[in-house]
Amino acid sequence: MLKNKQSAFERFTNKLLPYDHMVLIYCWLIIVLTLNFARPIEHFVVVIVFHFGVIVFVTLLAHFAHNVQNRLVVFFRLLYPIILVVFFYSTSGELVHIIFPVFLDQQIIGLEQAVFGISPTIWLDKHLNVFITEILSASYFSYYFLVIGLAFFLFFGKKDAEIKRFMTATCATFFISYLIFIFYPVEGPRHVFAATYENVITGPFFRKIVDLVINNGAFHGGAMPSSHCAEALVVAFFAIRYYGKKARFLIPVVIGLSLGTVYGRFHYVSDVIVGLIISIVTIWLTLYFYPTNKEEDLTANKS
Repeated sequence: MLKNKQSAFERFTNKLLPYDHMVLIYCWLIIVLTLNFARPIEHFVVVIVFHFGVIVFVTLLAHFAHNVQNRLVVFFRLLYPIILVVFFYSTSGELVHIIFPVFLDQQIIGLEQAVFGISPTIWLDKHLNVFITEILSASYFSYYFLVIGLAFFLFFGKKDAEIKRFMTATCATFFISYLIFIFYPVEGPRHVFAATYENVITGPFFRKIVDLVINNGAFHGGAMPSSHCAEALVVAFFAIRYYGKKARFLIPVVIGLSLGTVYGRFHYVSDVIVGLIISIVTIWLTLYFYPTNKEEDLTANKS
């Protein structure tokens, strides 16, 4: 009887992709953290129910969509995390203060003042330029198309094996970032230095769009690390890995995006550095523990 139960369990787990495991573990972690630290607990019922619902959804998806050949089903089977991370991001914002009741910006500000002699965001406030503002704002705004864009290119190119690795690194990057939001809440320079800035960042087009997105989509307290920079580097790496020179234009985009997060007052320099380190680690871990199956990739390329 025990042997049969174990084999049944093994058959089920064999249907899970690496990032399915990550999603399930992340959801259980959030549920445990919420139950143990969030008070009053009745204010967080939606968070608990949502993450438990995701656990059920992923379990059923892995079971019923396993080995299904229909490309529409495969599309959702492979790319469902792209939809979920939006909701994970939002719910993590509700948990920012469950462990620390205050923001910890002063630690980062003190560090950067010691390193640079002045807070970079304050120095940049005195060196604003509309042309630079638009270029960096455009780079920053491009983030909202990077993940979806690469995912679609890989899917319609039938590079399913590489999608799995890309999604694995993506999930790891986002989940690590979201957990740091909770364990190390930082509200960011645009809030801390709001009364200190002498100038307003303005631009005729892209800056307005970025302000609109941030003011309506970002939560207060998710500055450390910069998940934008982290995921942008993940996208650039996997795009260049499979599309070579055609994707190298993403290098200046990632650089511009990283500079834009600081220039635009959304992040400290430290947020960007930590975000990039996270992406490097998750990429390495993905390739190390999920190595390329050359035959599998060759088959995908011929399809």
